[in-house]
Amino acid sequence: MNDPANDPVNEAAKERARFWRHPALPQLDLLKAHYVTHRFTRHVHDGYAIGLILDGVEEFEYRGDLHRAGAGEVVLVNPEAVHTGQAGTADGWSYRMLYPSVEALSGLAAELGLPYTTPYFPEQVVRDQAVAALLGRAHLAAERGDALAASSLMRGFFSRLLIRHATPRPSAVLPAEGGRAVAEALEVLHESLVDPPSLDDLAQAVGARPFPLLRAFKAATGLPPHAYLISMRIQRARRLLDSGVRPAQVAAELGFTDQAHLNRHFKRIVGVPPAAYQRSAGTYKTGDFLFT
Repeated sequence: MNDPANDPVNEAAKERARFWRHPALPQLDLLKAHYVTHRFTRHVHDGYAIGLILDGVEEFEYRGDLHRAGAGEVVLVNPEAVHTGQAGTADGWSYRMLYPSVEALSGLAAELGLPYTTPYFPEQVVRDQAVAALLGRAHLAAERGDALAASSLMRGFFSRLLIRHATPRPSAVLPAEGGRAVAEALEVLHESLVDPPSLDDLAQAVGARPFPLLRAFKAATGLPPHAYLISMRIQRARRLLDSGVRPAQVAAELGFTDQAHLNRHFKRIVGVPPAAYQRSAGTYKTGDFLFT
C-alpha cells in the first residue's frame, strides 16, 4: 500500500500558483508558486525571467548546464535562452518570479547610464542578500496591489540588480555551417505556426538537407524545430489570451489538436493553465492562489 505522504498525486495536490500582471507596470508579469512534481519543459522566453527562491530547491538546465538554486538565492534567465525547471528536492520549491521585457530593462539601463543597450546576466544563480530583499519587498507590494509602493520598489530592485549583476549582452552568432539555412528556417516557422512544414519540407524550402539543418538549428537555438515551434505558439497564445480570446479558440487558431493539447504545453512552459492565466493576468485578484 502506498504511503500517502509519498503519493505523487497527493504531492501534486499541494502545488499552487498564481500568475498576474503588475498593478502599475502593465508589461510586467509576476508568478508566485509552489511546485513539487511540476516540471517546466525546455523552452525560451522573449523577455527575462528573474526569481527569488523562498523555500526548497529549484533545479534547472540552462544552455546545457545544470543549476541549483536554494532559499534566498536569485535566479536570472536571459531572453531566448533555453532552460527547464523542476524540483531539486522531494519537497519541491517555492518562489516569486518576475518577467520583464527586454525593452523595459534596456530602457532602465539607459536611464542609469550603463555602458550597454541590452542587459545580460552572465550568472544564472546569485546570492545577494540586498538584491533578494528588494525583490521580495517589490513582489509582495505588487501582490497586495499597492501600485505606488510596487512601482517604486520594483524600480529600485531592477536598478540595483542591473548595477550589480548585469553586463553587455554578447553578440548572437549563428554557426557558420548552416547559419543561412537556420535563419531562413526561422522565418518559415514564424510564418507557419498553424500549419508548419515537415522537417523534409522545411529543409527543401531553405535549400538544405534535413539532418544537417536539424543539427544546425539546435546548435543555433538550443531547441529542435518542433520544440521551437511549440514555444512560439505559447508566446502567441499568451498574447491572444491577454486580448480576451477564449482558450478553446486560441487552441484552434494556433493549430493545437484541442484545448487539452494547448493546456498541456501551456502549463509546461508558463506554469499555470491558460484559463487560470487569463483570469489572473488581466487584473490583480486578492484571495487564495489559483490552483493549477
